[in-house]
Amino acid sequence: MQQSGAQDRYRLRLHRARSVVLTNDELVEMRAAQRTFEGAYIRTALGQFSFSLIILKIFTAEFYSIGALFAIYGAGILLISILRRQQGNRQFFSEIGEDGLHKKKFRTSGNVVVVLTALSMAAYGCLLGLTLRLGNA
Repeated sequence: MQQSGAQDRYRLRLHRARSVVLTNDELVEMRAAQRTFEGAYIRTALGQFSFSLIILKIFTAEFYSIGALFAIYGAGILLISILRRQQGNRQFFSEIGEDGLHKKKFRTSGNVVVVLTALSMAAYGCLLGLTLRLGNA
């Protein structure tokens, strides 16, 4: 069985996602969701990357592990933004099930929040450990 892409699988008003013409209200809603959810994660990831570059450029070699930690944290947030984008597409468009019927189910972003919380707690735990190790050196 051949897998179809997301553009063929998602539909809005019986049109495939790649050929749908959005109304002004739908366009505003979609842009607002992208700006709020996707943009926030991307801006946060870029901020973490920028901060890691500042640490790597300004401070001495003993701080490199902290700069690397912020770079890894930014990459993790970037991956989470991809997950959030996939969920956003599922919320706006309806998906055709195996029985040929449209199914549209609203899901909160709770699982993304849980993953982001776990990533943040791990990153800040590592940051605390690295900071305490700096004090002993």
